[in-house]
Amino acid sequence: MLEDLELEEVEFGLAEKFLLELKREFGGEDEELVKVADLKKIEQEGRMIEEFVQEFRKVARKSEYKERVLVEEFKRKMNVMIRRKLMEVKRPPTSIEKWCKYATHLDKHWRKSQREEERLRKRKESRN
Repeated sequence: MLEDLELEEVEFGLAEKFLLELKREFGGEDEELVKVADLKKIEQEGRMIEEFVQEFRKVARKSEYKERVLVEEFKRKMNVMIRRKLMEVKRPPTSIEKWCKYATHLDKHWRKSQREEERLRKRKESRN
């Protein structure tokens, strides 16, 4: 059907009606699974936390997950070092908003620290 549509061998209205009917008939459960899968496949990896948080929030809204599950998914997908630091604080964050806020704060400081370490290492090497 999609190939016929691209080749203009079928009218758009007919194809759209067919696809809507197909989605209505078979799409309900799959859509939920896709939303959940989207949330489970994103990870921070080497990205800055702001970028990860933005993508996480976008996908989380679509997933319709509740607060506690979102926090668990967020913790599982973020940078391990930042997660450990947040879990070791006296009062760890409990809401997804606080996790995002605190993680952003720690990520910025961690990256600043990394840059400073690199600067000091290069300075030391240049003296030798």
